[in-house]
Amino acid sequence: MDERIPSGAAIVVGMPRVLLIEDDQAVRDGLSMALGGRGHAVDAVATGEEGLARLASRPPDIVVLDLMLPGLDGFEVCRRIRAAGDLPIIMLTARNEDIDVVAGLAAGADDYVVKPARAQVLEARIRAVLRRTGQPAPAVPAPVEIERHGDLGIDRAGLTVTKADKPLALAPTELRLLLELTQVPGRVLSRQYLLESVWEHGYFGDSRVVDACVQRLRAKIEDDSSAPVYVQTVRGFGYRFGPL
Repeated sequence: MDERIPSGAAIVVGMPRVLLIEDDQAVRDGLSMALGGRGHAVDAVATGEEGLARLASRPPDIVVLDLMLPGLDGFEVCRRIRAAGDLPIIMLTARNEDIDVVAGLAAGADDYVVKPARAQVLEARIRAVLRRTGQPAPAVPAPVEIERHGDLGIDRAGLTVTKADKPLALAPTELRLLLELTQVPGRVLSRQYLLESVWEHGYFGDSRVVDACVQRLRAKIEDDSSAPVYVQTVRGFGYRFGPL
């Protein structure tokens, strides 16, 4: 089976393409009909293996992935997609428990919805993830201005990051988080503020989404993620960007 996975897909504003990987036929059919009625083109499959094959043959704009799949489970499917590129992923989890949510976010998911998933909630999350991961090119090329933080270089116009002058591959949510943190180095940002500004959650959301993304970002930009210099935890408050 060909499991080559595209690094991403262009966002189609009028008809976003959703790959739904869900083994429960009733849930699969219900979400397919509901999302289709809300303007999404839905491609639904029942297994992780089918999902990976479909990614190669019909690249979507976003993946909605059940964690508890038979055979190749959702965690492994998520890891494979994320290892290959920055395709947005929303995971479906049957239980709002730390072990499931944290493991799914650590595997690379951008967001999650607890089952039974209400179609309007899932659709809102899909729209939010697509908005924040879509990166249209500027109409007129702007002069390249590199913002320096230690050995990190950030090109905000070009949406690229380097470490020691070598390009870093950041997923869209990781990049948005880094851009937000570096707006004012040294300023402490609460988890709730980051949920609203990076994830566009307009309610009291789940800080585990932020914490998991911080861990993934640290693994890429820090020399030692266990002793972070750039993304620093301010216990009881949130995060700030250094070095100070």
